[in-house]
Amino acid sequence: MNILVINAGSSSLKYQLFDMTDEKVLAKGRVERIGLDSSIVFQETGDGREISDVSEILDHTAAVRKMLALLTHPEHGVLADPGEIAAVGHRVVHGGESFKHSVLVTPEVKREIRSLFDLAPLHNPAHLAGINAVEEVLPGVPQAVVFDTAFHQTMPPTSYMYAIPTVLYRRHKIRRYGFHGTSHDYVSRRAAEFLGRPLEELKMITCHLGNGASCTAILGGKSYDTSMGMTPLEGLMMGTRSGDLDPAIVPYAMGKEDLTLYEISSMLNKHSGLLAISGISGDMREILEAMDRGHEGARLAYDMFVYRLRKYIGAYTAAMDGLDALVFTAGIGENSPRIRQSVCEGLTFFGIRLDPARNEAASDDPRRISADDSRVEVLVVPTNEELMIARDTHALVRGAVTADR
Repeated sequence: MNILVINAGSSSLKYQLFDMTDEKVLAKGRVERIGLDSSIVFQETGDGREISDVSEILDHTAAVRKMLALLTHPEHGVLADPGEIAAVGHRVVHGGESFKHSVLVTPEVKREIRSLFDLAPLHNPAHLAGINAVEEVLPGVPQAVVFDTAFHQTMPPTSYMYAIPTVLYRRHKIRRYGFHGTSHDYVSRRAAEFLGRPLEELKMITCHLGNGASCTAILGGKSYDTSMGMTPLEGLMMGTRSGDLDPAIVPYAMGKEDLTLYEISSMLNKHSGLLAISGISGDMREILEAMDRGHEGARLAYDMFVYRLRKYIGAYTAAMDGLDALVFTAGIGENSPRIRQSVCEGLTFFGIRLDPARNEAASDDPRRISADDSRVEVLVVPTNEELMIARDTHALVRGAVTADR
């Protein structure tokens, strides 16, 4: 069974096609600059064939048509016909309280996604546009949606409620939702498999560290607490996002600088974090390079990033009354031995010790980087959100087929 996974953005569409017989990636690609007459399209097949193109792609429907044209291209494609796609799985950022699991797309599901536009105005509208485009171009093909927030719906009220008047929760669902749930779910399962221990018996902290970053306490296989909140702005310091800050800063800065709501939101989401402190970049790779050249702003940005992550790990260890495994994943988590070393150097009180050689070694597979005498297992587990979406879609479609029979 071939499953197509789509992540639709406001002006982009990323995709991967899986053969679920062996979970092999047949092809992956992206359409960028949707809405312009110079849209960029790129695809790479599992056997290394590449094709790129620049053309006019004015909306998501045109982007889906272009994607299918590449997938069925006589020289560079991997399918003879679009009918070989059994189902399509979509990443959707926000599921609110409506969705605790992945679901098949129905008119009701689409209405719920639309009702959540206010909670994720930059993401959910684009995701729904992607769903509607597939519906138009591939009518009758089952679609599933996998929500970034769903994994965190197991958090107790002590974790997800804000200490503000509860009427705001009842009327407007203002609460903590958490994000990167598909990644945290995937790497926690892979970590348990690697350790050969039941996930339900583990106290684990997973650190998804990329341009966006979040940390999750996983107790008995379920999300117990997570650093991101009602939006992806709360929590750790990130590439361009501020992370935690005193909420009184918002009205104070607006008054002093005569900022609008849009401007203050843009400042906190796009002009803060590593970028603001370093003054040079929100990319950790560039921060490290500048730091090695003696750049003081880069050094401070690095130290703040490490310190804030270490605080969350310490807090979540206390919240779970212990820790069995600490897991690093995503771009920074998987590829920066220096970050991992700096974070763990400040966690020796918990019995965490790294093995320097293991930490420096690179691999595409899950690996242990802790020393043999470390009381806590420290792992690097490459994330694969697309595969998780494909698996959920596959399971949902098979269940639907079984039910129909």
